[in-house]
Amino acid sequence: MFDQPPLWFILIAFLLAIGPLVFFHELGHYWVARMFGVGAEQFSIGFGREIAGWTDKRGTRWKVGWLPLGGYVRFVGDMNPASQPDTTKDVAPELRDISFHHKPWWQRFLIVLAGPVANFLLAIAIFAAFFAVFGMPRTPALVGQVQPGSVAASIKLQPGDRIESIAGQDVRSFEDMRRVVSLRPGERVTIAFERAGSRQEVEARLGEQVVTDEFGQEFRIGLLGVLGGDRVLEKVPVLRIIPEATSYTFALTRSMIDGLVQIVTGRRSTKDLGGPLKMAQIAGQQASLGAFAFIQLIALFSINLGFINLLPVPMLDGGHLVFYVAEGIRRRPVSERAQDWAFRGGLALLLALLLFTTVNDLASFGLFG
Repeated sequence: MFDQPPLWFILIAFLLAIGPLVFFHELGHYWVARMFGVGAEQFSIGFGREIAGWTDKRGTRWKVGWLPLGGYVRFVGDMNPASQPDTTKDVAPELRDISFHHKPWWQRFLIVLAGPVANFLLAIAIFAAFFAVFGMPRTPALVGQVQPGSVAASIKLQPGDRIESIAGQDVRSFEDMRRVVSLRPGERVTIAFERAGSRQEVEARLGEQVVTDEFGQEFRIGLLGVLGGDRVLEKVPVLRIIPEATSYTFALTRSMIDGLVQIVTGRRSTKDLGGPLKMAQIAGQQASLGAFAFIQLIALFSINLGFINLLPVPMLDGGHLVFYVAEGIRRRPVSERAQDWAFRGGLALLLALLLFTTVNDLASFGLFG
């Protein structure tokens, strides 16, 4: 078991992880906005008072804020970093051609969508690099051994059976199977497998176990009770690297969606929700294990950031996308009053979630024990 990294190391690792992700996210907004001729007044990594910055020849102020928990691009015509239109004053006529809110709804949609897309593309690029250098993890989803007394034994799985799907999700490798099963402790699922060329399906309630990681943290995971063969890293043809990395990224995204659905439906405890403090701790732990583990974590964080920002919550990119789609359908913008109330509600929700996850994080650190 490893000791927890010191606080200074955790803080540095967190900044090194979250900083580039926020930069790529905002850069996605910025570059697509430039493609459509939108002017940017500020490009900020972090919030609050500026601690460093410069102004480029286009008049954009690039800066770093003291609170490194996000970032924003403030376009011409924005009232605030959340890209609400400034209704307190008219945009000068000479600036209307570069004003974000004077662009067609579909251009604004693409500008906002570009942020989360940039995070997914970064994750794909990281996984593609790993697959090119080391190969892709693709251990066959074959049952090697069945553990006595396990769920697999109770449904009479046998060595040589090939698992094809679990809980309606296709299984292409042992890694896929482990990912699907671990998210479903104690759940009743349908398991499809092939035996001697014949496809069979059975229903079973997965087992569960509390496991402890290298740093003494406990996690509740699902268990099937099968062992596979030796881990296989399959060489990927050059032309297949990007498609495979894309497929791998979206498989991880689906796992995140699974986890969120389980929390919302009550199948998983809300104690599993982590916030910035937990992210910082995990960043420090993975960085202490080496560059390989840390870069993999950055890819996971990038997927997480892209996914969260696509949620239809006002103040997040997903909330803006809903407004722009509504505008495209209605042929007119959502009323300023409705947008204002939506943004207020979205801000309250995000602050409440931040408070809740922070309390969760502190509890997981043993503060209330």
